[in-house]
Amino acid sequence: MIRLYTWPTPNGHKVQIMLEEVGVPYTVHPVDIIRGAQFNPDYLALNPNNKVPTIVDEDGPGGKPLTVFETGAILVYLAEKTGQFMPSDPRARSGVMQWLMWQMGGLGPMLGQAQHFHRYATEKVPYAIERYTKEGRRLLCVMERQLDGIDYLAGDYSIADIACFPWVRIHKMANQSLDDLPRVSRWYAAIRARPAVERGIKLLLDQWVDVTKSEEARTNLFGSPQYRSSANGLP
Repeated sequence: MIRLYTWPTPNGHKVQIMLEEVGVPYTVHPVDIIRGAQFNPDYLALNPNNKVPTIVDEDGPGGKPLTVFETGAILVYLAEKTGQFMPSDPRARSGVMQWLMWQMGGLGPMLGQAQHFHRYATEKVPYAIERYTKEGRRLLCVMERQLDGIDYLAGDYSIADIACFPWVRIHKMANQSLDDLPRVSRWYAAIRARPAVERGIKLLLDQWVDVTKSEEARTNLFGSPQYRSSANGLP
C-alpha cells in the first residue's frame, strides 16, 4: 500500500495520474497547502522541502517503508516498481529521462512562474510577465517540434508525458495558447482522454481554491520563506 500526500496542483496531479495509471493500491492524505499544512512538523519529517506531493511506500525495497519526495523521483520510483511507462531498453529509457528532466528543469518552473506573475502576483511586473511568458512559449514550441511524427514525447506514452501534461493543462493561466500548436494540442487531447488521467485530476478537486480570491492561500503559498523557516524553529 502506498500513502499519497498531495493537493490538487500540477505537481500533485502528476503523481495522482501515475498512481491511477499503474493501478497500485494507495490511500490519499490531503496536505492543505492553502492553510499551511505543508509546514506541519509531521509533514516536514516526510518532505523537508515542504512541497507536495510525497509518497510513502509501505512495501518498499526489502519490505520496509520508503518515503519519496520530488515528483520526478516519485515517477521514476513508481515506474521501476511496477515496470510501467519506463522502457527497459537503455536508449529508449534515456529518451524518457531526458524529457522528464526537461519538464522538471524547464516546462514546470517556467510555466509556473508565468502563471504566478500573470495571475497571482498582487503587483504587476511587466518584465517578469514578458520574460516567463516568452520562455513558456519557447518551451511549448520545443514540444511542438519534438512531436513531429511521434505520438508522445519519447515515442510511447511514458512518465515524461505524465509529468508534462498537468503543466500544459494550465496553459491559459500561464498566459499561453495552444491554438497554433497542432501537435501539442493533439498530444494534449490524447492524454486528457485517458480514463486514469480523468480520475487523477479529479482527486481532491472539491477542495481546490482559487488563490486569486483567498488572501490566506496567497500568504501560505507565496509568503516569506524566512518567516516560515523561523515559525518552524529552523535557522
